[in-house]
Amino acid sequence: MGVRNYLIEGVSGAGKTAVAEELQRRGYHVVHGDRELAYCGDPTTGKPVDGPADERVADRSAWVHAHHIWDVGKVRAMIVDRRSLISFFCGGSRNLPSFVDWFDAVFELDVDLDTLKRRLAARPEDEFGGRPAERALIMRLHATKEDVPKHALRIDATAPLAVVVDEILSKCGEAEG
Repeated sequence: MGVRNYLIEGVSGAGKTAVAEELQRRGYHVVHGDRELAYCGDPTTGKPVDGPADERVADRSAWVHAHHIWDVGKVRAMIVDRRSLISFFCGGSRNLPSFVDWFDAVFELDVDLDTLKRRLAARPEDEFGGRPAERALIMRLHATKEDVPKHALRIDATAPLAVVVDEILSKCGEAEG
């Protein structure tokens, strides 16, 4: 089996960071996309942007979310890198259509509304989802599933972390034990 790359997606609060950290703890190569690849840019052109050109933008949280993109060149370089036989990219990006087809599979971490609310309530204000406007946006995205890639494999992320990671690895053909 050749090099394999997987994307782990989900709304803020679904558990992407916790899953990434557990995968790393188990020895897997993980790319924290929101830390290593993300910047504020135009999702169509990839051109960096500083902020809304119009200060009258009412919903800054929605604007920030809409312009949270990954560096496509870096994604491509990491996908073709042969140093790791299996890599997990964790995070979300509004320019996902530019590179989603490069992944062997996409997983969507999904949680029920009560779990999501509880997790977001524990977030500090300086982390995305920590402010009321951001929480409202996340609740809308959770309800509409508009950011979920079409062929994503749903993972119940309300299960204990070890169970969630075991399920992902099982679907990747990585038997634990």
